[in-house]
Amino acid sequence: MARVKQPAKKQRLAKRGKQTKWAPFWTVPKIYGKGRRVHPGRHTVVKRSWRRTKTKV
Repeated sequence: MARVKQPAKKQRLAKRGKQTKWAPFWTVPKIYGKGRRVHPGRHTVVKRSWRRTKTKV
């Protein structure tokens, strides 16, 4: 990839990078209740890995 990226492409890459993160920890008790212990990645909307799926950016 080029050293200097176009701003539009950089924005698209940044958006894809944010999609790989887990949901915030405080959403777990909000969704499932106080006693339930669930991994926050379970209710992340989009899960993406740089190894598994390539982005067409």
